[in-house]
Amino acid sequence: MVELSALAAIRYSTLEDNQMSIVLDGFKLTIEDVERVARHGEKVEIAPAALERIKKCRGMLEKKIVAREIMYGVNTGIGEFSEIVLTDEQVKQFQKYLIYNHSAGIGVPCPIEHVRAAMLTRINVHCHGNSGCRPEITQTFVELLNRGVTPVVCEKGSVGACGDLSPMAQMALSLMGEGEAFYQGERMPTKKAMEKAGIPIPGLLARDGLAAINGSNLIAGIGCLELLDAERTFKQAEIAAAMTLEALMANMKPYDERLHQLRGFKGAVTCANNIRKVIAGSDLVTGKLKVKVQDAYSMRSTPQVIGAARDHLAYARKQFEIEINGVGDNPIFLPESDTVLTGANFQGTPISLPLDMVGASVAMVCVLSERRLNRLLNPALSVGLPAFLTKGAGMFSGLMLSQYTADMLIVEQRILSMPSCIQSIPAAADQEDFVSMGMNAALKTKQILENAAGVLGIEYMAAAQALDFRNFTKGKGTQTALDTIRGRVEHLEEDRPLFDDHNKMVELVKSRQILDSVEKAVGELSCSW
Repeated sequence: MVELSALAAIRYSTLEDNQMSIVLDGFKLTIEDVERVARHGEKVEIAPAALERIKKCRGMLEKKIVAREIMYGVNTGIGEFSEIVLTDEQVKQFQKYLIYNHSAGIGVPCPIEHVRAAMLTRINVHCHGNSGCRPEITQTFVELLNRGVTPVVCEKGSVGACGDLSPMAQMALSLMGEGEAFYQGERMPTKKAMEKAGIPIPGLLARDGLAAINGSNLIAGIGCLELLDAERTFKQAEIAAAMTLEALMANMKPYDERLHQLRGFKGAVTCANNIRKVIAGSDLVTGKLKVKVQDAYSMRSTPQVIGAARDHLAYARKQFEIEINGVGDNPIFLPESDTVLTGANFQGTPISLPLDMVGASVAMVCVLSERRLNRLLNPALSVGLPAFLTKGAGMFSGLMLSQYTADMLIVEQRILSMPSCIQSIPAAADQEDFVSMGMNAALKTKQILENAAGVLGIEYMAAAQALDFRNFTKGKGTQTALDTIRGRVEHLEEDRPLFDDHNKMVELVKSRQILDSVEKAVGELSCSW
């Protein structure tokens, strides 16, 4: 379990089985909480006060239904059909058909961690007590999480406005015991999974279905995990940069904290400090090695570039934590004033725009990584290193083709960095005439992060090869990274097929073994927030 601060521990309680549980009240969910639940199976429970708010809101809604007050999505159709008032009999059946017709996605199933993240953030929306569903609906989502039943949800289909309707509707099929689910490593009918797990099927009454789907919760859940992955990517980019800077015998004055404090950007200060921490103890920083007066941009502007990415990531975190602790729904019920408000709090743009830029910033950091890689391989730029990092130039080509692979990955990242938030296509007879396309942002950012593991893995491999040719004392962090890499990938003495080495490096980056070993050696690197 991730270590908790004393302040954070206040929000946790111990269940009868002594397993820690995240208590959801609608207001204090963090992106780290999302990861604990989505990836590590941490239990959740609803705070008693939140449960009372859900009950109070439901009571208000039921009174209005009896009074035949017209309410969108309760006793009217939705979208272009919002002006059609339903009969009492239609109200009873409407939520079922709402979920049926919205379960219209396509493609492979979402990763289990993504669906779990979506369920968690949807529970937190309900905890505000403004969604109008029965408590049984919210509690069923809690039980699905805690007992490991994950609805099968197609990855594609959401346009990120009116919420993630298609995937959330597939998730909501479980509330009727329908659809499919993953349980104990198997894919099976949801009804069977819920029976095995001992979860009652609540069914859907008025408002229940729409309250389960009308928010951008899959985008929010995926995005939370991607923000954490991006932070770890930036730390690994800083370690790779430190290794390359040593191998190229860089002038380290551009990494003086005072320089970055004078300009004032927190991300640049963080990046420079991290790189100095990794490289500390090297002959490069003790003055024993002769260096150039001024290096190329790719060597001296890393703090400004990765720092800018870090600053955006900190902003994106704020946006996502507002979203996962806010009321993303429609309509919204205010029991205190007996009011029903319709609006567009399902609109995904407040998180799709920053998520677009997170993906672009990861791609930017990878472009910088490839430029450093180029300097390691090019004998005109590598300060005495052998061409393409091989002693047998001509007979052998060394890491020449590794750069090709990195370049291909970066071009794909560039293509994927086109913002999705400007790609709206009107739908629903122009009733939904501007949508966020935020699911595209989530899916393409996932692929950009996948590619980043390859780009950084190749820089790590090249930097390790280059450091093998340097006889001076390395920094404690860079030596640790080098040792970790050499535990999986041997020095390239003569040419061999490199695809296996590349894939091993991808796994080293994804598993964070290099990051973990370096932080164990030099202490935790600072993050963006």
